[in-house]
This record gives sequence, C-alpha cells and structure tokens, in this order.
Amino acid sequence: MDDAAADTAGTAPDTALDTAADSQAQLSAEIEAGHWAYEKGLQEGAPQEHGPRRNWAPYRSSLLRHPTKDLHHADPETIELFAPVFGERDIGALEADLTVQRNGSPIGERIVVRGRVVDGQGRPVRRQLVEVWQANAAGRYIHKRDQHPAPIDPNFTGIGRMLTDDDGWYQFQTIKPGPYPWKNHFNAWRPAHIHFSLFGREITQRIVTQMYFPGDPLFPLDPIYQSIQDPRARERLVAAYDHDVSRHEWATGYRWDIVLTGSHRTWTEPEDGDE
Repeated sequence: MDDAAADTAGTAPDTALDTAADSQAQLSAEIEAGHWAYEKGLQEGAPQEHGPRRNWAPYRSSLLRHPTKDLHHADPETIELFAPVFGERDIGALEADLTVQRNGSPIGERIVVRGRVVDGQGRPVRRQLVEVWQANAAGRYIHKRDQHPAPIDPNFTGIGRMLTDDDGWYQFQTIKPGPYPWKNHFNAWRPAHIHFSLFGREITQRIVTQMYFPGDPLFPLDPIYQSIQDPRARERLVAAYDHDVSRHEWATGYRWDIVLTGSHRTWTEPEDGDE
C-alpha cells in the first residue's frame, strides 16, 4: 500500500458519485428564497401558513409524499373492521422505557421526554395512544432500508408507546438520538429528532409529527424542518430542557407538549415518511 492509500485507509466511504449532487449551499439558498417569498406574500395579504408545504423544492422528494390525484371516498366502517383496537390491555408497562427493552443497557445519553397532549382549549386528551420511534445514539434506525454505515445498538429497539393519563400526560425514557445523513442533497444531515404518532378513537384519526432538541446547529440547513414557513410554528416542534424532568445522576429531561387543535397546534406530517 502506498502512502496516499495508507492516508485514506479506514476513512469515510467515498461519496463523490452520490446521485444527490446538489450542494448544501444551493439548498440553503433555495430555503432562504422560499422564506423571503413567504414573508413578502404576508406583506401583500397572503394567508399565514402554520404547516409544512406539500411541494417544497428544497425537500426534493416532497412531491412524492402526498396525493397528487383526486381522493376517493372510502367506507370508514369497512376500514375500522381491519384496524387495530387500542386500549390499556394492549400496552405493556415497560413499553415507555426504551432503555430496558433488551438484555443490556443501550449506548448513549439517557433522556426523559415528558409532556401533555391537549386540545386547542388546553383540555387534556385522556387515554391517547402515543407511539415514538427514533434513531439510536449513532444516528441509525433498526430498519433494512437504513444503510447508514453507523453501528447498530443491539440493546436499543428505538420504539416505544404508552397511553396518556387522565390529565393528558405522557412520559418516555430513551436515548438521545444522533443526527444522520440522508439522500436529499450532498452532505445532507437531519437534525436529531424523535417521531411521534398519536391515534384518536379510530385508526383514520392518526397524526404523525417530530420532536427536535434545542440549539441544534442543523436546523437552518434542514429542508424538512424549514418546510414550515412560520418560524413560530417551527419552534413549537422543539422541546425545552426541563431540569425538573431530569433525574439525579441518571438522565436529563425535556418537556414537549402536543396541541392537537387551534392556532397553536403542533405541526403534523401530511402523511408518513421515512425521515
């Protein structure tokens, strides 16, 4: 092996031929231009947007992630015959603790995420099924489609669920996820996040959203996060560090409430996605 080869042995894989060749600078310029156009539209009387844009050019595959043809009516009763039924008997006592689901402790920073699920008037949503899924501390999901060359933690499943209590509270103990690369553009990285799914009374009422962590330097670079035009709506996706939720010599704590309706509702995805 010559000196040049020795210098590169064991380094990151070559991504020069990656098909997602657009640069971060190009994506950032598109994001800035999109936000500028939105602000200009507001000044000219355009309505305020509280959710993500379905067709958001910096998010290259956004066009593929929502219906593009007329919707067809379906019989909801027929759907419900094949839908799961959720209740307290279906939820295991330890499913909300993602650090005890295997034979050993997962690697990473232990955290507690706690919050309330409420409606637009602040009333608690009781016995609501809350599910979470996330990458591990190295930024990798346990999924065959995730080929990110980061280690898989054999003691971390990355999934959990629970029911809110009578006052709408939920609480998960988990590992802080790491950022990970994705194929939107060259050297693209997603901010660390946890996916949340909530079911109403029927499976057709399911909503999906994401919780982020404060101070993430990847926020301005991420076209998914930046697909939400209103900065205040984006901020509602970011949890707050809460020292009262932290546990002595064990885990740091975060508070994140989910508002289902009203002008301050939490942003939700128009449909499921892998990111």
